[in-house]
Amino acid sequence: MKKKQLILSFVVAVVLIALAIWAQHKTHFDFAAFRVQLAQADWSRILLALGCIYAGYVIRSARWAMLMRHNRRVGLFSLLGTQVIGFTAVALIGRVADLVRPYLVAKKTDTPISAQIAVYIVERLSDAGAMALIFSAVIVLSPAGSLPHAEIVRKAGYWGLAGAVGGALFLVALRLSGDVLASFIERVLGVVSQKLAAAVGSRIRTFRTGLDIIRSFSDFAALAAFSIVMWLLIAGAYLLTTLAFVKSPQLAAMTPGKSVLLMASSGVASVIQLPVVGWFTQIGIVAAAIRNFLGASVEASTACAATLLLVTFLGIVPIGLVWAQFEHVSLRGVAAESEQAGEKAEIALDSGEAANAAKTN
Repeated sequence: MKKKQLILSFVVAVVLIALAIWAQHKTHFDFAAFRVQLAQADWSRILLALGCIYAGYVIRSARWAMLMRHNRRVGLFSLLGTQVIGFTAVALIGRVADLVRPYLVAKKTDTPISAQIAVYIVERLSDAGAMALIFSAVIVLSPAGSLPHAEIVRKAGYWGLAGAVGGALFLVALRLSGDVLASFIERVLGVVSQKLAAAVGSRIRTFRTGLDIIRSFSDFAALAAFSIVMWLLIAGAYLLTTLAFVKSPQLAAMTPGKSVLLMASSGVASVIQLPVVGWFTQIGIVAAAIRNFLGASVEASTACAATLLLVTFLGIVPIGLVWAQFEHVSLRGVAAESEQAGEKAEIALDSGEAANAAKTN
């Protein structure tokens, strides 16, 4: 696994270097103008945006505590350290550290890691749903002519809204009849490939197990409220950071609609998150989106994209490193331990599901 990650990191690094060399010959980049954009930015807005991101981590802690309350009651903000350290690990090590948060919560609360992975699954699903809902609502409600590529973007907004509703209905069906749905899909896909059918069925049952932690409408309502408020704060951070670049007329005129487009672009860029290299990939993709959506200069776009990365992704790193020292946590060590624990939990879960399926049949 680690060897594959190293190879992938090397390939991406080579591609980025090649793109940088090509861009240098194709695009004139004025470093003086870049520095002016940063120096004359409204840093009070940037600090306020950072405050929104920090508030989001507090909400993450409360949401996680709420989701695990049926198995173990903990203080709403007692898990804040696990969230801060976990996201610091992802920022510095990459997506391989995704399971650090459930692993740290499991250790802190003395609960099985499988239970915390279930919380993690529900958290990721609710994040996707809340982001899709906010994106779609803002796009659809934006005044006519206020968005770039208006016709395409508005269609994307309607499709996103339909996807969010459809996804919610699918999750309801999965929560109520997950085993029946998994068996049906296994029979359908089994015509093509038994291996694929078994893998898809296993994943569906895993999601079904995760959704068991939502036991009532009040659980769902609380989850939705936490998630929507958190993503509104994140969207606000994007808007404030972009508006801070007052030297660029295009960025200083940022609207909520364009801001969520930028947030969506950043979300796509963060999917492939490699250590350090991924930072520059994200800056490049977001800067390209800013130029395309807003028509800002390459210097202003790059300055804004770099600042967005610092605010929304890397801003937690200093606090996380200090917190890890106080908790005596080694980021690399806990990343490796969480990966191993996650693999063991998945094997155990798959074995249990196979046994249950055999009993059912």
